[in-house]
Amino acid sequence: MGSDTALGGGIAALVMARENKVGHIGATRMLMGEAGTNPLLLREDRDGVATLTLNRPGARNALSFALLKALRATFADLAGDDTVRAVVLAAEGPAFCAGHDLKEMTGYRSDPDRGAKRFETLFALCSDVMMAIPALPQPVTAAVEGVATAAGCQLVASCDLAVAGAQARFATPGVQIGLFCSTPMVALSRNLSRKAAMRMLLTADMADAAEARRLGLVNDVLEAGGALAAAQALAAGIAARNPDTVRVGKRAFYEQLEMPLTQAYAHAGRVMTENMLARAAEDGIEAFLNRKNHGRNHG
Repeated sequence: MGSDTALGGGIAALVMARENKVGHIGATRMLMGEAGTNPLLLREDRDGVATLTLNRPGARNALSFALLKALRATFADLAGDDTVRAVVLAAEGPAFCAGHDLKEMTGYRSDPDRGAKRFETLFALCSDVMMAIPALPQPVTAAVEGVATAAGCQLVASCDLAVAGAQARFATPGVQIGLFCSTPMVALSRNLSRKAAMRMLLTADMADAAEARRLGLVNDVLEAGGALAAAQALAAGIAARNPDTVRVGKRAFYEQLEMPLTQAYAHAGRVMTENMLARAAEDGIEAFLNRKNHGRNHG
């Protein structure tokens, strides 16, 4: 994905995470970073869709501590942004995301505790980012080109929807280097069947885009280079729906997944009852019935 495609006609927000200082310049939101650094995460808002682009192409968009902080801050911002109705997560360069930044992590080993504290902090931060995605009121669609490995594969699995270019590849290869992909396992095992997830985790085999679709990791496969446009079109369709209805449905979907069957139905019934009392449902059902009656009278 070239820079012109990634920027999509103008960046509405640049997010740079090295500090926690937030600046507001008109419609632009910016986490201010050190002078001379490139933005780790790009954000463009257009017609109710926020497109976030991982921007560490030279590091294959590895999830450094700073990039994870940028993602967490941006998701927190989006959660309270009523102007955004859907989110697309894409990446700059030939790889979607190569997982954690192993070079950065290796540097932690010089600490007196051999990095234990910083490893723990990093994995907790990464888990916060992954859990923030299903917690967002807006549906998030991953647009995957190139490889998504380890925590990068976890990022795709954590999204509500995902589309991939034909050349996309997916793997959890940690077992090859002695570091089992335990945190990616959490998201993967909630998307794939147990045996499919275990095979990816134990063999480190690379799944191509067609296999990822068959396994349920992605929804659709497009020609190479077509993932971003397809994801944005999908997001635009979602953004055209009533945002309160979408918000209620997404929240209920994830809530009921964690419940036993009987409890899940009881919960879903309460949600639908509350939803039926909403003005959007009342108006929508009335309009549907009026159209149906009009068709019968003029058929």
